[in-house]
Amino acid sequence: MRLVHADHVITIDGPSIADGAIVVDQGRIVDVGHASEVIARHAGLSIERVRGVVLPGLVNAHTHLEISALRGRVTGGRGFIDWVERLIGLRSEIGPEEEELAIDEAVRSLVSFGTVAIGEVTNSLAAVLPLARAGLVGCIFHEVFGLDRDHVMARLAGLRAELESRIKHWPSSDLSYSPAPHTLYTTHEDVVRTMITQASHRTSLHLAEHPQERRAIEHGDGPVPEWLAERAKVTNFPWPKRPLFDHAESVGALAPNVLLVHLTDAKPAELARVALAGAHVVLCPRSNLHIEAQLPPLLAMREAGVRLSLGTDSLASSPSLDVLAEARALRDRFPSVPAQELLAMATRGGALALDRPELGRIVRGARPGLLAVESVSVEGDAPAWLLANMKLPRRMLDA
Repeated sequence: MRLVHADHVITIDGPSIADGAIVVDQGRIVDVGHASEVIARHAGLSIERVRGVVLPGLVNAHTHLEISALRGRVTGGRGFIDWVERLIGLRSEIGPEEEELAIDEAVRSLVSFGTVAIGEVTNSLAAVLPLARAGLVGCIFHEVFGLDRDHVMARLAGLRAELESRIKHWPSSDLSYSPAPHTLYTTHEDVVRTMITQASHRTSLHLAEHPQERRAIEHGDGPVPEWLAERAKVTNFPWPKRPLFDHAESVGALAPNVLLVHLTDAKPAELARVALAGAHVVLCPRSNLHIEAQLPPLLAMREAGVRLSLGTDSLASSPSLDVLAEARALRDRFPSVPAQELLAMATRGGALALDRPELGRIVRGARPGLLAVESVSVEGDAPAWLLANMKLPRRMLDA
């Protein structure tokens, strides 16, 4: 057992505790409260003094680590189709060794930021072993594309064999595995429905990321069908031609076991449906700003009661894998939202999104991992101070 005494403890579930203390037994929280009381209850334990703030380890609920070699190389601001075309072209120039080195570096950066859990969306499974070696937990979402129903159904049926051909033995029970549809406009609806229905763990879906997606689903025209006709030779796909969220509901995507990523283009009535369904939502604001110069409708999401978490997306669209920087980006643009809520999105919200309830909060019985952000002084509201000073040194206390 060890006792940590900090200037401030951000528990996430309740108010921050000034001059707080935490007792940990092999990673599990045994006690938390004001230092004078906790120390008195556990006399004889050695005390680790932290000057600064202690909070739960961070949860990055949406990443694409396998394209980390494209960091800073894919220009944005001209919309999603332009961005993804640039990404595809540049990715073809990346060799296996460069990709591997970039993934390893990305995983190291996740650890250095204080990340304890991750939701990794992958085509190649290249980041699975590095994540396991680093001791990170979370979900691996094996992404599936394709609008040719029979072809994609056949791939889905062979996905387990594909997995075993790439990874002989799953490296960690702390990393769950699920097939995941990419989007409603790049994966046939029957395949999306099958994956969601058959998922034994959480699965993931990019939804309402940009207006062109809505145009394609609801009207069957616009930049997305034109791009697919040119890029994938898809010219006769039967577009649903019905409201985007009606279509999402029809394939089972509005459900508690589905992580809906982005929702940048979602409208208040649609957000109310998401909240009612109990689906988890992952916001990636810096990526949205880079690609579309647009932010998710955070205030409407809060009003609807949507279950929110944060992710960094890929280094091809975000400057870092620091999920606190995502919270800071929202803080800068939505100053009326309490910093405590934004920190909860980066910790507890992500833990629930990835079905890891033991993470994300400092309460008795939890195993959140303890992250220290060190400073000679903490002024005012600790969560607001932390987001304003997020570049200060960090370290995991149980590392």
